Amino acid sequence: MQSTRTVASSVSKAAARAYSSSTKVEARKFFVGGNWKCNGSVQQVNELISMLNQSTLSTETEVVVCPSQLHVQKVTEGIRGDIAVGAQDVWTQGNGAFTGETSAEMLSDMGVQWTLVGHSERRGKGETDAEVAAKAKYALDKGLKVIACCGEPLENREAGTTNDFVFPQIKAYADVFSKEDWKNVVIAYEPIWAIGTGLTATPEQAQDTHAAIRGYLGQIAGADVAADTRILYGGSANAATAPGLSSKEDIDGFLVGGASLKPEFADIVNCQGSEKSLKPVNIGINGFGRIGRLVMRAAQNDPMVNIVAVNDPFIPTNYMQYMFKHDTTHGMYSGDVSVVDESNISIDGKTIRVFDKMNPADISWGDAGADYVVESTGVFTSTEKASAHLQGGASKVVISAPSPDAPMFVMGVNNQAYESSMDVVSNASSAKAVGKVIPELNGKLTGMSFRVPTINVSVVDLTCRLEKGASYETICAAIKEASEGKMAGILEYQDSDVVSSDFISNSSSSVFDEKAGIALTDDFVKLVSWYDNEAGYSNRVLDLIKHMEVSK
Repeated sequence: MQSTRTVASSVSKAAARAYSSSTKVEARKFFVGGNWKCNGSVQQVNELISMLNQSTLSTETEVVVCPSQLHVQKVTEGIRGDIAVGAQDVWTQGNGAFTGETSAEMLSDMGVQWTLVGHSERRGKGETDAEVAAKAKYALDKGLKVIACCGEPLENREAGTTNDFVFPQIKAYADVFSKEDWKNVVIAYEPIWAIGTGLTATPEQAQDTHAAIRGYLGQIAGADVAADTRILYGGSANAATAPGLSSKEDIDGFLVGGASLKPEFADIVNCQGSEKSLKPVNIGINGFGRIGRLVMRAAQNDPMVNIVAVNDPFIPTNYMQYMFKHDTTHGMYSGDVSVVDESNISIDGKTIRVFDKMNPADISWGDAGADYVVESTGVFTSTEKASAHLQGGASKVVISAPSPDAPMFVMGVNNQAYESSMDVVSNASSAKAVGKVIPELNGKLTGMSFRVPTINVSVVDLTCRLEKGASYETICAAIKEASEGKMAGILEYQDSDVVSSDFISNSSSSVFDEKAGIALTDDFVKLVSWYDNEAGYSNRVLDLIKHMEVSK
């Protein structure tokens, strides 16, 4: 009988011949799993959900995140639909007197679709191959999909006995899995010696082991199982190493640890395509009035935005702290705000540089690390005047008002017309700007606004005659579909009885009110939509900046 090492050697040599890269393309969709491990405060989990929901992710990659069991339900409820949620472990049986365990039934009930089993950090606590396999099998029987881990420690890698250590782990899975089970399994190879040690496997080393695993799987589970099963690399992959590793024919994705808690996780997901991943953007604010302060408030809830500097020649840091903390309309800021000194304030532990310059050209945005400037004074609204910020080191300027000559954009309407060569733009905010942001409506649609004695919130009353008739119900259905699809986060839909103050601090640009509208005929309708002209607008300023950043 051949030894395990002899079998491993022959398997490794034959694997590349048996399972070509074309098979990978046809049958094995690229897969990236994020293992958050024992990390995540409530705030951090909220930030991670927000980061992932905003990220541009390749549709050619299947993505799963595995938070701690404590946060699984929150992540399941908050994460975008094209990212699945997994658990970090599962019990071998159903519900019962098993203190501290989590059953597959519990996970399924919460909407969890995947679970890790056999991770090296759990095997290190004494879990046997048989116990790990039993967990995996029970989870599969209850409808979960499984990321089945395996891997070897440093001593086996140095002794050349990697396969002798890993193959029994694979065999334990194969002994209990049916062919149907394998359709819901991915294998994650973890070179334990390369996790958190500073040591790394070269793409060639990783490929050799992956090919050997695939070859061995072919022997014990069948050639079709070996050809179709995805094998992930779990050895501390990051944005820098992912492209080289993923180019190898038997590496079908990654199980990512620490990097899954950072924006570079999107780079790993996108490592095989041309998608540009959004990174946190550094922003400076010129003018600390209503919009300036609300842009800063909006930024505190957005992990993809860093406010690094503020300029206002009329407001010292002690009054700046007071104005930001207290707001009659939107309420007291819930985080920590303090004065560091005459040139710095601190918000939630993050120091923000404060300037007091009258002339935009004198503001050292570059020294503060600000790539973008929100020009919110209402004074420097022309391209020429706003361009003075570029002299201080900023790369781009967004004017928070209509501009006489700068390109104007409204997120969800014409932002796709933005070109990376545009250094100064306006985040348009005026009914009179309709014809500029939607040229085809120029001369056909206009608007007016007037102040009424409410503390905040505005309403759009759109009366129009339609060229092609449509029932009010059809119009409402189209708006609802847009609010849940391509315009989610910008357009909302509501069908309850409301008052204007219900929309204070609402971050959407428009909240369509089904009950407030009316259709006199199928071609003559009145539509009503609410919006917080402070909070909604401030959030769109940040959205425009992020769109500009990812469009570079």
